[in-house]
Amino acid sequence: MSRIESIGQGRFHLRPLMVTLFLVSLAGVQAQAPLPVYTDHLVNGFQDWSWGARNFANTSPVHSGSNSISAGLSAWQAISFYHADLNATAYSSLSFWANGGASGGQRLQVLAQFGSSTGPASQLAALPANTWKQFTIPLTTLGVASVSNLNRFNLQLTTSGTSGTFYLDDIQLTAKPAPAVVHLNVNTTQALRNADDRWFGVNTAIWDSNFDTPTTISLLKEMGARILRFPGGSLSDEYHWASNTNGTNTWRWATSFANFVHVATNVGVQTFITVNYGTGTPQEATGWVRHANVTNHLGFQYWEIGNECYGDWETDANTLAHDPYTYAVRAASYIQQMKSADPTIKIGVVSASGENSYSNLYSLSHPAFNPRTGQTNYGWTPIMLTTLKGLGVSPDFLIEHNYPEWTGQESDPFLLQYSAMWSGEAGNLRQQIKDYLADAGTNVELVCTENNSNSGAQGKQSTSLVNGLYYADSLAQLMKTELNGFVWWDLRNGADTSGSFDPVLYGWRNNGDLGMIGSLATRYPPFYAAKLMQYFVQKGDTILNASSDYPLLSAYAARHSSGAISLLVLNKDTTTNFSAQIDLGGFIPNATAMLRFFGIPQDEAARTNGALKAQDIATNTFDSTSTTFSYGFPALSMTLFTFAPAAPVLSALPPVVSGGPDQLQLQGQPGRYYLQSSLDLKNWTTISTNTLAGSTMNITNAAAAGAPPRFWRAVWQP
Repeated sequence: MSRIESIGQGRFHLRPLMVTLFLVSLAGVQAQAPLPVYTDHLVNGFQDWSWGARNFANTSPVHSGSNSISAGLSAWQAISFYHADLNATAYSSLSFWANGGASGGQRLQVLAQFGSSTGPASQLAALPANTWKQFTIPLTTLGVASVSNLNRFNLQLTTSGTSGTFYLDDIQLTAKPAPAVVHLNVNTTQALRNADDRWFGVNTAIWDSNFDTPTTISLLKEMGARILRFPGGSLSDEYHWASNTNGTNTWRWATSFANFVHVATNVGVQTFITVNYGTGTPQEATGWVRHANVTNHLGFQYWEIGNECYGDWETDANTLAHDPYTYAVRAASYIQQMKSADPTIKIGVVSASGENSYSNLYSLSHPAFNPRTGQTNYGWTPIMLTTLKGLGVSPDFLIEHNYPEWTGQESDPFLLQYSAMWSGEAGNLRQQIKDYLADAGTNVELVCTENNSNSGAQGKQSTSLVNGLYYADSLAQLMKTELNGFVWWDLRNGADTSGSFDPVLYGWRNNGDLGMIGSLATRYPPFYAAKLMQYFVQKGDTILNASSDYPLLSAYAARHSSGAISLLVLNKDTTTNFSAQIDLGGFIPNATAMLRFFGIPQDEAARTNGALKAQDIATNTFDSTSTTFSYGFPALSMTLFTFAPAAPVLSALPPVVSGGPDQLQLQGQPGRYYLQSSLDLKNWTTISTNTLAGSTMNITNAAAAGAPPRFWRAVWQP
């Protein structure tokens, strides 16, 4: 993907919300934010899937605002609202206003759908004539109160009333009351996986005229970047690296490969390089590998063959464009030739989840048979993998790109629910590797080299605090899967004013931008989210299992190589403060924790032209930590605790003189220790080393009857 846009002049402001930082409890909890469906138009990504005559821009009558929906339906036709799967657990009811028009008397039934199922119908009273009346239907009545895949509401005209035109307005999902206490739990002994340096990546682009500057180098170091991707999304499939041109153009881009190398080597990062599949050749790609790693000894390890080659938005000059079979045949040649220049590199191929996604007419010529399910599939990934297997070629990794939204579908609540999809995406891709590559796919990795909120025209959501929370939530969810790379789109993209600035969206900036940085050094919230995440986990650390009993307050945890525990808590509601009880699962922390925070106060400082320091991550200490403690989390906030382990307490029990065990009890955080013994309390001998797995351990050593008393101690390894 790529975007090069210009700044517009619209002005949109959100009333400031003042929040006190680092509260242990939050008084006066507000009601949670509802989810509007229709205000003066469809909002929050809902789509019109109605059947029957209707007008979603009717100007009279209206309940509020300037528009309503007029419905001139026949019996069993419906006004229908569709949305990709929503988690309904935070909402209590569907609410709307209806007006029966001149005649009134229409009788509607309301149905909700989830997945491929439909809940029970709720029959409504007759609509009043020329009068607005509010209807509120509990989601329990509709059978969707606890589903995570709510996708449709139908307001259907029945035969038991009249059939004249009626009107609808101000449709929303009403939120449940905020829970009094949310429970966050960290299982400090359940490691999910080891951390990967490739999680801290950002795309860079050839159009970035500010890239090769000391400012960029400083910003990349500040945000903790470990991976840079080049040359920039869709342009990769028409970019010629040696001339720094694209297509048949003769003019050169602002950032050449030499500029990229200068920054990458000064920051000290690894790279993903995307070679030109759409208009390039294996020979051109091989020349790039040779130039980088043989001639200049750069050691650039990760290379991708093309960008989103399944999509018709990509340049593809092949006779059969966007064809998975053609792609696989050519990719095999790319892999063979590129590795002949440098056998140590890792090469990835473009993939997509779903066995029938991105199928086209060309796919019919090369169906892929799944031996596990017995099904024949026509999607991009099955055909591509089957073809590679037939050629005896295995890629080193599959490439995933993910953008949950498109122009006009922006929704803050949906975006902040979406990150839970990473587990399913990873599972789907791994299953396709197993099904279509079999044993040859055992060592194939999964990486995501593009992720952001919206791949279409950009509005204020992309530069808002909401997108910063989405970055942190998306990366933290991905860290719980087997995906070994995360590269955000992108560092600098360009201002855009052609997207949504609807008041239903949170935020105040008058431009959109998928970049973390605007112009030379304007830091957007995703930049600070990336900066915060480097304190959450680093290579050598371990991702732990953490859980929350409420979907709008998410918890993630990691164990650092030092033994410290970090806990990241994201409040994803735009209005509500949550109080939580936190259980560290037996870990005994030092009484004082390091606290880092980013939220509305920092975002408001940027709006009011506050000093750069006021816009940055706030740091403080929290002095009331223990294995279980309470804390309050402001609306739209990222809070990161770092808990150092408490100093261990070693409790020696009196040794038995003869005929029984000598005992030692260890108390403290899990860790390695030396077990030593002595007869005189002066000379100590190391007997063994071990690991304390919980908070206490009793060590028993039998002494022979009549043996002199022996003393024991444990010395903790540094």
